[in-house]
Amino acid sequence: MSDLFTALALVLVIEGVLYALFPEAMQRMMAQAITIPPSVLRNGGVVAAVVGFGVVWLIRT
Repeated sequence: MSDLFTALALVLVIEGVLYALFPEAMQRMMAQAITIPPSVLRNGGVVAAVVGFGVVWLIRT
């Protein structure tokens, strides 16, 4: 369970650093994301989740 909280905390750190260092770029990316169809965002999210799961599985075994 500790690993899960560590991973979530690292996500917050990475996002926070991106917003702190590149606020205008993050705003542009969010504006572009609005124009992308939901199905494309969903498919991208599924692919990212599967790849992330695979990387974690490879590292932990």
